[in-house]
Amino acid sequence: MSIDLSGHTARITSMTEQKTCDLTVYYDGSCPLCTAEISHYRKIAADSAVDFVDVSAEAVPHPDLSRETAMARFHVRTASGELVSGARAFAALWAYLPGWRHAARIARLPGVTPLLELGYRAFLPVRPALSRIAARFGAKPERQAFVEPKDGC
Repeated sequence: MSIDLSGHTARITSMTEQKTCDLTVYYDGSCPLCTAEISHYRKIAADSAVDFVDVSAEAVPHPDLSRETAMARFHVRTASGELVSGARAFAALWAYLPGWRHAARIARLPGVTPLLELGYRAFLPVRPALSRIAARFGAKPERQAFVEPKDGC
């Protein structure tokens, strides 16, 4: 298998298939709430050109996106290579998902994305508590968060 990241569009080539991803989703796989949401998106995006990258498992998910930045907010990279976050990132993802495209159209109406962004920013501080609640109801993280080794350890 070879991976060509030229032009910011991931091209994964194996002996039997070639897949070009139009959208790359960066998410926190160590968060039970985030994992549950991404699991839902993955199921309905099965036939879409969407790549999901667990940033909790990566020291540096992409040269222009630090792990800390990626863990703090939801990010996607569009087919053109643009990195967007927050409400704009959700709208970009929804545009690729059957059953969610109407939400993307609504999110792109004048004035709606800034309102969604305000809601997202209000959600971020309570995300850890909501994630713990989701875990009590059975949501599980994909993995434990990656911890970079300290010098000398």
